[in-house]
Amino acid sequence: MFSKLQYISQGTTIEEQLYNIHQALDNGCDWVQLRFKNGNSLELFTLAEAVKTLCEEYLATFIINDKVDLALQINADGVHLGLNDMRIKDARTLLGNHKIIGGTANTLEDVLQRTAENCDYIGLGPLRFTTTKENLSPILGLEGYRHILSKIEEQNIRIPVYAIGGIASNDIENLIDTGLHGIAVSGLITENPQLITQLNEKLYVNI
Repeated sequence: MFSKLQYISQGTTIEEQLYNIHQALDNGCDWVQLRFKNGNSLELFTLAEAVKTLCEEYLATFIINDKVDLALQINADGVHLGLNDMRIKDARTLLGNHKIIGGTANTLEDVLQRTAENCDYIGLGPLRFTTTKENLSPILGLEGYRHILSKIEEQNIRIPVYAIGGIASNDIENLIDTGLHGIAVSGLITENPQLITQLNEKLYVNI
C-alpha cells in the first residue's frame, strides 16, 4: 500500500533540500518526492543521488518530480508527472511496469484521464492557495474534493488520490472523510517536521 503522507521537497539550494529531506525522514516520513526547480542538470543529479542514498537508508519511497530520464538514470522508485510533462504512456515505456508513476489532476476530467492512462496514484489539488507553486490551478476547496471523490466512487474507480496544495494539519480529518487516500505536503513539513508523527496518527486512524 502507498504511504498516506508524501513529502514534496523544498529548498533553493542542494544543502537546503538535503537538510529538509533529512529532517522529514528523521521524523518518520517514508515517502519523498524530490522537487528542485532551481538547480541545473548537474546539481539536480547530485542532489538526486544523495536523496536516493538517504531514502534507501530510511527505507523510504523516492519519487522524482517531472524528470523521467533522471529517475531512470539513478533507478529511483518512480516519477510524478504534471499535466504538461511527459505522457504517462511514454514514461511507462521508459521506466517499465515496476516503477511508480503518479500524475497531477485538478478536475474530474483530469482524474478520469489519469485513470485511463493507468498512472499509479493521483495528486489532486490545490485545496487552497499556496505559495509553493507558480501558475497555480483553480482552487478546489473541500467541496471540490467531495464532488470529485463521489463521482469516481460512483464509477467504481479505485486509485489512490492525494490532496495537495496549502494543506494545514487541521484539514486532515475532513480531507480523509472525502475518500482521499492521503495528502502530499511541502511547506507544512518543511516548516515543522515534528508534525509528521501527528499527521500520520490522523491519516492512519481508521486502519
